[in-house]
Amino acid sequence: MSATATRQTIQLPIDHGVVGLRGLSPERSRFELEYALERGSTANSVLFEAADDQPAVLVHPPGAAYGDVFLPALAALVPGGDQPLLVVVGHVNPNRVALLRMLAEAYSRLELIASNAGAKLLQELWSLRKPAPPGQENAQPPLPDLPAIRVIRHEQDLPLGFGRSLQLLPAPTPRWPGGLLAFETSLGLLMSDKFFSAHLCTAVWAESNRSSTEEERRHFYDCLMAPMARQVDALVERLEDLEIRTIAPGHGPAIEVSWRSLLSDYRRWGERHQHASLTVLLLFASAYGNTAAIADALAQGVSRTGIRVNSLNCEFTPSDELVKAIQQADAILIGSPTLGGHAPTPIVSALGTLLAEGDRSKPVGVFGSFGWSGEAVDLLENKLRDGGFSFGFEPIRVKFSPDAARVKQLEETGTRFGRQLLQTQKRAQRRSAGGLSESRSDPAVVALGRVLGSLCVLTTRKGDLSGAMVASWVSQASFTPPGITVAVAKDRAVEALLHKGDRFALNVLAEGRENGLMKQFLQPFAPGADRFAGLELNHSPSEQPLLPDALAWLEGEVKQRMECGDHWLVYAQVNHGGLFDTQGSTAVHQRRSGANY
Repeated sequence: MSATATRQTIQLPIDHGVVGLRGLSPERSRFELEYALERGSTANSVLFEAADDQPAVLVHPPGAAYGDVFLPALAALVPGGDQPLLVVVGHVNPNRVALLRMLAEAYSRLELIASNAGAKLLQELWSLRKPAPPGQENAQPPLPDLPAIRVIRHEQDLPLGFGRSLQLLPAPTPRWPGGLLAFETSLGLLMSDKFFSAHLCTAVWAESNRSSTEEERRHFYDCLMAPMARQVDALVERLEDLEIRTIAPGHGPAIEVSWRSLLSDYRRWGERHQHASLTVLLLFASAYGNTAAIADALAQGVSRTGIRVNSLNCEFTPSDELVKAIQQADAILIGSPTLGGHAPTPIVSALGTLLAEGDRSKPVGVFGSFGWSGEAVDLLENKLRDGGFSFGFEPIRVKFSPDAARVKQLEETGTRFGRQLLQTQKRAQRRSAGGLSESRSDPAVVALGRVLGSLCVLTTRKGDLSGAMVASWVSQASFTPPGITVAVAKDRAVEALLHKGDRFALNVLAEGRENGLMKQFLQPFAPGADRFAGLELNHSPSEQPLLPDALAWLEGEVKQRMECGDHWLVYAQVNHGGLFDTQGSTAVHQRRSGANY
């Protein structure tokens, strides 16, 4: 079955003359990296029908992947031809532009409404195509002309039919510099595009309660919003002034009764990043979205360590802001696509600023995407090495878009980089304190270390992805059904594979035989490395890796997650289990203090 065959577009009546058009994609498991929960997604648009001499207005059309099912649904409400149609473009990327081209072919009087940055991106991307294989450059059909663009430089009202009015609010961020939100005042309907989204396939207009979508919305925030916490927090503050009754994001169900709590959650989730003691500056430009996807993955990995990420799109960052960010950062990552064998001008300019203003004692990293060559990454690497900078990881080169396995590897690279920064900071703090760790001498912390836990190895496999970690914060949580809790540090790579619905195995280690397995799984793994290399494995009923040298095993399915400081407390229902050794005893972990494992 084709991908298109699994998608559909449905109509969701909102009010008289107002229709929600929701594209359903139940089998879509990945778009950028935020689809990692694999629960499908939706693409939400809102149509205000023509009336009172006002044309129809379409707010936030989907990407081209929905084109085959979206265009017929729209044509049933707004016939094509010479009928005018205004389209509010919430953000601009190549996938969105491809759908707009389809609309331009169907509606001769199409007019686009975009922010100032969005209009610039539309002009740049309209005639831009992905690189064609050598010799096939002329095989692609001609493109339609770019429609007229109405540029929104400041907040502005747009009259609608039936006496309504649409308030347009530019919302630029590094990830989406052309961000544009829309607020219909009489309905109190905020069409927030990417903000407050959740990748979850549902035909229901609004969520039933906050808890039903909390994990998905938090995951979306952690993946894409956390690196922009400062800008996102400023936007939330502005939105609190609106008389909102419903938030309709670009993905997932609408939020009605609990929208205030969601705004509060966005503020709370961002506090950890805002108050972090270390900052990684992430500089990038992205023509097709591929370099931005790499930046997203690295940023998510760094954020897991509690380090603040300051993400800046070099195409839209003033020079004085760039200089200040470079001077204040504790480390700098810079990424670029390769276009025509070169790095884009904004990246070359940012590189020059970094060479002039950057502190050589602070580590850097370079990354980039390419089609048929990768000269831009070479330029970044050579200039920074010649300039005396030290590298936190080897340069990253990705052809076209990173797949799921590469995204996970990139996340692990970011996490490893963040841990290195924290270790450097701790060493400096110990030197300044004369080598004494105050927390470890605290009697309460010492006593906490006497709390014993069984030594286990948590293993999991999800498609082509796998992970493992040594776990000692494990406890039985329920009798009926049998359940366990496992505390997983936020900066563990395996955390990304332990969301609701995921399965894992808990291998309980045997006293006297624990050292070999602990040595295997406590060693530092390179990003993307096989944790199980050289080991003989058995498998649970759901194909989770089992370690025959363990004492016993349990297979669990994640049912809930609770945020507890720097850990996630994962509750899982035990579905299967067994003993490898009926005579052995459980290995336990004796800690010197409660300040570490």
